Amino acid sequence: MVRPSQRRPSAGKFRIGGWIWKPGDTFSAAKFKDYAEAKIADIQVRGKLPILVGGTGLYVDGVLYDFGFINNQTWRGLVYSWWSVDKLQKMIQQRDWPLPENARNRRHLVRTIERAGRVGSRKTELPDNVLLIGLMPPDEILKQRIARRGEDMFKRGIVKETQYLAAEYGTKKLAGTGIIYKIVLRLINGEIDRRQALDLLKTADWQYARRQKTWFRRNPDIKWFSSPEAAYKVVKKVLLNT
Repeated sequence: MVRPSQRRPSAGKFRIGGWIWKPGDTFSAAKFKDYAEAKIADIQVRGKLPILVGGTGLYVDGVLYDFGFINNQTWRGLVYSWWSVDKLQKMIQQRDWPLPENARNRRHLVRTIERAGRVGSRKTELPDNVLLIGLMPPDEILKQRIARRGEDMFKRGIVKETQYLAAEYGTKKLAGTGIIYKIVLRLINGEIDRRQALDLLKTADWQYARRQKTWFRRNPDIKWFSSPEAAYKVVKKVLLNT
């Protein structure tokens, strides 16, 4: 997860700063949980209201429900020592995670669980002081927003940003950072044109949005709204009464 503080070309170069994690650095739901909890505590100490917006369902749930995490190297050692394919599949299915395409490949199963990142986790109740809001606009509106977002990213200089980051950190590290960079690298390399890159980005974002919807719909604690305006009325009422 990165947070560029500047996104504009300057003197022929693309400047970026304020990294939380840099391309190629190891990041996980456990690390995000530690980072987010420290930031939430800091915000509360200053008498402000922390707002967690997301995003990747596991990362959000890890903070809200106090998931516990174990060291991945320890986990992998245990798995490769004695866990069977059937046991790995059962672990994934019991947690409602999607099986990999090759569900009989031990390595793919292990990676699926590691990506989920919550091996050894424990889900607690949602804290009383948390209001969990979900926005679920109609699919057509969501697709329109995804399309506008993709076009806006290109207008604001995603190609120059990708060129800068590739030169700074290498294409291999950058390609593993996010789907947008992987697509734009193909554009830079001449494998696809701008229109194809936009189409690929829109498709990838829509597929990701569908996975997010599937994840969050399973959570009974979320109060769902079709528009930000409807959600705002409820949020305002709750805050005024606290």
